[in-house]
Amino acid sequence: MWSKDKTKPDLQRFSGKTSLIAAGAELVGDMRFQGAVQVDGRVTGNLLASEGLVRVSVGGVVEGEIRAPHIVIDGEVNGDVFASGHLELGARARVRGNLQYGLMEMAMGAQIEGRLCHLKDGERPLELPASLEVEQ
Repeated sequence: MWSKDKTKPDLQRFSGKTSLIAAGAELVGDMRFQGAVQVDGRVTGNLLASEGLVRVSVGGVVEGEIRAPHIVIDGEVNGDVFASGHLELGARARVRGNLQYGLMEMAMGAQIEGRLCHLKDGERPLELPASLEVEQ
């Protein structure tokens, strides 16, 4: 009856395509990527993933917008969050911004200062303008 979704994204799935912003490190500027990024430090800028996962760990801070299919937040985000697939808010998540999501999972203790907007099937807010597409 209460089956867990076994297809949740994990950093292990993106082996070789995972970036880490370590505790004590700070990234200033936008980051565009495919794969996964884990933020243990501070990002002042936007995180834009056409495919993959963004994880903001406890102690991690993002000052900017996050756009990715899968987002896991257990730290602090000051900006809007766009998760076309799955958004997970841990007990220590602190978000100051609007959330748009396909599916959301929220633990007791998570705090949101903003609006929640469920994306209906067919809506695709994650498509980047042509000037921002990741070059390969």
